[in-house]
Amino acid sequence: RRVCAESFLVTFRMASLVGRTDLKVLVLGSGGREHALCWKIKQSSMLDKLYCLPGNAGIAEVAECVGGIGVADVPAVVDWCKANQIDFVVVGPEDPLTHGIVDALEAEKIASFGPNKAGAELEGSKAFMKDILHKYGVPTATYIRTKSAEEAKEYIKKNNGPIVVKASGLCAGKGVLMCQNVEEGLKAIDEIMVDKIFKASGDEVVVEEFLTGEEASYFALCDGKTAVGFGGAQDHKLSGDGDTGMNTGGMGAYSPAPILTKEMEEKIMKEVMIPTVEGMAKEGCPFKGVLFAGLMIKDGQIKTLEHNVRFGDPECQVVMTRLKSDLLKTLIFAAEGRFSELPPLEWDDRTALLVVMAAKGYPGSYPKNTPINKVEDANKLADTNVFHAGTARDGSQLVSTGGRVLGVTAVGKDAKEAQAAAYKAVDTIEWEQGFCRRDIGFRAVARLDG
Repeated sequence: RRVCAESFLVTFRMASLVGRTDLKVLVLGSGGREHALCWKIKQSSMLDKLYCLPGNAGIAEVAECVGGIGVADVPAVVDWCKANQIDFVVVGPEDPLTHGIVDALEAEKIASFGPNKAGAELEGSKAFMKDILHKYGVPTATYIRTKSAEEAKEYIKKNNGPIVVKASGLCAGKGVLMCQNVEEGLKAIDEIMVDKIFKASGDEVVVEEFLTGEEASYFALCDGKTAVGFGGAQDHKLSGDGDTGMNTGGMGAYSPAPILTKEMEEKIMKEVMIPTVEGMAKEGCPFKGVLFAGLMIKDGQIKTLEHNVRFGDPECQVVMTRLKSDLLKTLIFAAEGRFSELPPLEWDDRTALLVVMAAKGYPGSYPKNTPINKVEDANKLADTNVFHAGTARDGSQLVSTGGRVLGVTAVGKDAKEAQAAAYKAVDTIEWEQGFCRRDIGFRAVARLDG
């Protein structure tokens, strides 16, 4: 605890960056989330030079990409920042955070946005996160945490119905198994704890109540003392239309989500976000950065499914599309613990909707280095922006390098208009080896159609 508190205090010994217009900024990561962050930071009046490590083909159009260093290679990243006189670092993915990148940067007097290693435990350990929620009265599913396969199995048998089994450690978004009956639950324990499909991340499990309702995502920016709402979204996790198929990192998203009314957002802040941030402070571990909550909403009541300690992907892309305020300035105020001085955030009231174009076969095995054409034509359409995830250049040819490859984003007066514009852009792009869901935003559109 003492280490955590001391790390936090380093921030206040650094010279403030507020008011400067010559900042050199590094964004860590290479996905669609990082493209959206770079795209938005590029618009800041405080920015002089923007870098992204390692970046991708789309990010290369707005930032200088840095190769040859892994995002979680903390000493190498810090050395590069010192050599290039970086003023501020924005951390995209969770791996560098759980490896202590923020602690290492702050030890060298380099300001950054994101939680320190102790704060990142909210995502690094699902068991720790559940205990924090329980201790500070944040509504969540009933659960046990255990390192004993036998104890986990006994709990599953006792509950005798649908149940959720989670590997406690980081599993790149794949560590949650939804089990429809006791048999599936017991099999999940064997896979995680005996067969070690998630390696050491499955040494401990969380077994919890199976919740039903409507899922939504919500972000809050935290400055160590308090939290400010930063918008919500709904995403689509399953690979097939009608929410069928396999679980993925996310096949699309839209913001705002109709279920997240002004009253519901206030309830989320009061019942989930602020108690979590205040609880972390009481634990001697003030949380700075973005706190992401995965929520289940039913009959006006909230249950917290998970916390992440970074912007969700693809939710980040639609939230950044709607943000009108200066993102870099906002993140710096958060990092310096100065939310009381921050003007209210401004948002575009229209709907932003993103469709993920993925490689055929995803989330299973898929081909790489397949050619993609006419992305520039899609980008020229009104109120449209194509965020790159798994892309690279082979000479001048854009090629795929990952599973989720493009995030085709459009804005409209409502979900129906945004959906039509996004799919018009999708259909402009030529990619024989790609696929997408054709129903992103269907819940919001159904609400409009009555």
